[in-house]
Amino acid sequence: MNNKKKNSVVIEIFRNGYHTIFDNNWPIWLGGLLIGIMSVITFAWARPWGVAGGLRNWGDGLLSLVGIYKHSPLSPLLSTNSILTLGLLWGAFGSALLSKQFAIRSAPLLELFKGVVGGTLMGIGAAMSGGCNVGGFYAAVSALSASGLAMMLGLITGAYLGLRYLYWEMEHLPSGSVGGGASSEKKQRFDWLKLEPYLGAVVFLAAIVCAWIYSKEAYTRVGGLLLCGIAFGFIIQRTRFCFVRGFREPFMTGESEVPRAIVLSMVISVLGFAALKWTGLRGENVYVAQAFWFGALVGGIIFGFGMVVAGGCGSGSVWRAGEGHIKLMLAVIFFALSTSLFKTWISSSNVLKSLMGHKVFLPNFLTYKWSLILIMGILFGYYLVTTWNEETEKFVVEL
Repeated sequence: MNNKKKNSVVIEIFRNGYHTIFDNNWPIWLGGLLIGIMSVITFAWARPWGVAGGLRNWGDGLLSLVGIYKHSPLSPLLSTNSILTLGLLWGAFGSALLSKQFAIRSAPLLELFKGVVGGTLMGIGAAMSGGCNVGGFYAAVSALSASGLAMMLGLITGAYLGLRYLYWEMEHLPSGSVGGGASSEKKQRFDWLKLEPYLGAVVFLAAIVCAWIYSKEAYTRVGGLLLCGIAFGFIIQRTRFCFVRGFREPFMTGESEVPRAIVLSMVISVLGFAALKWTGLRGENVYVAQAFWFGALVGGIIFGFGMVVAGGCGSGSVWRAGEGHIKLMLAVIFFALSTSLFKTWISSSNVLKSLMGHKVFLPNFLTYKWSLILIMGILFGYYLVTTWNEETEKFVVEL
């Protein structure tokens, strides 16, 4: 085989591999598997995965710039909270470009308003529960915090109430739920879709350069977290992994594919976190929120309602903003502002802090063995109930 043929074969293999990775979305169960693994890696590297903390850091910075706060927060480029959220946005943006799925997507006025309201409610709920669907629920349960289980119940309740509202809206405001199209679908002289994969490659190359700069400046920990956040964004964008669907679909369509993927992901994350804490590699009280039970439960209800109204949770709003959804961009902005303001209000009052609840690390009361049995039992029960509901539609809400 001559060099020309060899080169053509290599190019064809590369082209086929690229199409396999970026032309079609990956299976949702694969997203759950990879997110669970990345969750453990991120915790082992430095800290648990989270989104609300980063958005709060951004909100603190914005409110400080306009003079509402007297003290400036830690730079978003150095805050580990911020860098994980920035990485999520970065990874989703780059992945959307590589898969030719990025476009500035408009929406009707009512939908934009729902993005504002939903984002605000999510910010309030996250401030009360010690985190969003990731930090307050996913990472908290993984960290064996009782508040994570309380927020799970709140998210389920809030998602149900949010769906009831959407059905009411469809009945009384049928035109309000119609989404806007992507601007890229309009006739243009230049086809930007052809350029997007090259821009995506530049985005990820820039990420590697930034991580290298962090390591050179003695911020290796932060640079590693940036890459972890980018990995989360890439995985979630390619698999369309969505916590909103995990809590909404059992009541809306009965579909259980996403709930099963969430359970798979959490089983991996819980076991990994427990191993790291039990062996002493990570502190036992790390990411055990002071929110059991009131803050986590009520905050979860508010957050669950808000995420259904907005059409994206904490992580979902960020990665969809990375795809160009204006509604979710607004949700992210108002999430950041409201969670900053509400968290500041709670922190300024001993009464409110006490009302939110206490830190409850389950092994302190149940031992590691029985804590894992309890959590796995709850996750397995959710798996069975949602799978059964898919067949029977017992909990599906009628329009």
